[in-house]
Amino acid sequence: MAEKGKQEKLLTLPEVKKILESIDESSLDQFQRRTLNYLSKFSKIEPENAIKVVKKLVEEFEVTPEEAVQIVNCMPKTIEELRIFLAGGRKIIETERLEEMLRLLDENRKA
Repeated sequence: MAEKGKQEKLLTLPEVKKILESIDESSLDQFQRRTLNYLSKFSKIEPENAIKVVKKLVEEFEVTPEEAVQIVNCMPKTIEELRIFLAGGRKIIETERLEEMLRLLDENRKA
């Protein structure tokens, strides 16, 4: 159970990377350094853009916050890849909407 007064917040990989980078490297333990190394390799979007894209996915495309974070973490490139993240939902999303989502991801993808 969560401790009293603490809140859970969903974070994307780029957001976690930014947090770890803000800590003096000599203060990081082995696990944190390995995590930072992983995040440096696999973050596919800038932290500021990640926040913006998650918000748009939730508000404009009506995906859950959890789905939006996972989409941003993986940054799918095809409709088939994108559908994997939305397969658990009960609603069917039209191909046109999925293409719009991919355009949003492509606009914010790291070069």
